[in-house]
Amino acid sequence: MNEFDTVQIVALLGWLVLAVGALASYKFEWKEGLRLAFIWAVIFATVYLVFSIVG
Repeated sequence: MNEFDTVQIVALLGWLVLAVGALASYKFEWKEGLRLAFIWAVIFATVYLVFSIVG
């Protein structure tokens, strides 16, 4: 792991904080919020897997 990996992890965590803040602004119930978070996690995991298979 080099310094660029650290910067990338910090940037991704920052985007995650922004996304969670935006989601919280809609004042969803916990059940609906967890469902949406799971859907997004599946989407990102799928994209990650596709790129790892291609690359």
